Amino acid sequence: MDSLPTSAETGASPRRIVPLPSRLATGDLAWASVASVWLGAGISHAPQLDPDRIAMAYRSDGLFRIDGEQPSVWSPFSGFWQTKNGWVRTHGNYPHHARALCRGLDLPEGASVADLRATFATASVQESVERITRAGGLAVAVARENPQYDAALRSRPLVEIRRIGNEAPTRPKAPSRPRASRLTSEAAAQAAPLGGIRVLDLTRVIAGPVCTRTLALLGADVLRIDPPHIPEPEWQHLDTGHGKRTTLLDARSEQMTALLEQADIVVLGYRPAALARLGLSPGQLGERYPGLIIVQLSAWGLDQPDRAGFDSLVQAESGIALIESADGEVPGALPAQALDHSAGYLLAAAVCAVVDRRVREGGTWHIATSLRRVAAELLGMPRRDAPEPEREIDPSMHTQNFSVDGHALITAAPVLPGFSFAPPRPWGRDAPQW
Repeated sequence: MDSLPTSAETGASPRRIVPLPSRLATGDLAWASVASVWLGAGISHAPQLDPDRIAMAYRSDGLFRIDGEQPSVWSPFSGFWQTKNGWVRTHGNYPHHARALCRGLDLPEGASVADLRATFATASVQESVERITRAGGLAVAVARENPQYDAALRSRPLVEIRRIGNEAPTRPKAPSRPRASRLTSEAAAQAAPLGGIRVLDLTRVIAGPVCTRTLALLGADVLRIDPPHIPEPEWQHLDTGHGKRTTLLDARSEQMTALLEQADIVVLGYRPAALARLGLSPGQLGERYPGLIIVQLSAWGLDQPDRAGFDSLVQAESGIALIESADGEVPGALPAQALDHSAGYLLAAAVCAVVDRRVREGGTWHIATSLRRVAAELLGMPRRDAPEPEREIDPSMHTQNFSVDGHALITAAPVLPGFSFAPPRPWGRDAPQW
């Protein structure tokens, strides 16, 4: 996939702008990313995409409720911090990242926001980032955009698709197994595009889970695998876990090998270097499991294999945070985690295309993109002098209600017209088997 779908392909028009107000073309990126799935899956029965529905899905963390309460999305260890010569952006939503941040700054665990602010104020940007990174935490300098670097990134495909093995024969789609998602009556006449496809989901946070949630919506049997020693925030899983089974498993176990032997697709969201150490790099997987489709998401790209990151950090380092600043000095942010969501939909669209190619051509396949590559795409799109006004949307028109493990959930509804989500399952409770 070299680029985003054109407006002629998506049916976009000035009246159908996705309301995600920003200087950059966040709404256009969202529309095209979702439309790529709509086109790739061949959903010919569907009505037009709904721009309000897309905006609400991209802002799903604001819609999410569990037993009527909205969970706190950001840790106090995640944010912008002013140093004596600039700004730093940190990410500490996971407890181990928060501990590492405090360790790097020589602060006790559970340090207050005031403690953090005072510590950053006496240090430089470079010193702060180096100390936190060296301790295993996550921090980046808030930087201005680098048009030359972004242009170089845009010279590569937005989503790279390449065949990495020729020895696997063509593989027809298996008969549809019981599906994790369900179609509404409007879509009942069309079979699930990914019915019978088995997907192993080794991803966390937003982009990877959005991809695999979309694959489940299109009929795939998705099993999410998490390491037993790193718990996932409950709200985060329930917000993107629709239609997937979820289990805890050591990636080096014999059970993982058995799952991979029967999988059609594996989606990888961990650092490339960490995957290689576990024997789960695309090259290693392709050699052991001919015919597998290997989907790889990274924060910074495969040329920075040891570097961890999240949407907010990529926004800060790529220049997006300063472009979206209200005054040109204090960093701002996009109106949603748009790099994450867009990467998820773009990868799901690529999977649909490659599943069809594998039926015709056989082979082992590698699909890859990064949040940084998506950021470069956004930075190359037309931008506005100021964000358009916020438009009020009735959220009740764009949500689904579920009962999960005794809890009442409200989540964003799917962006694909004619489909509805199956409920998410409690994290880590399913057996590690197909």
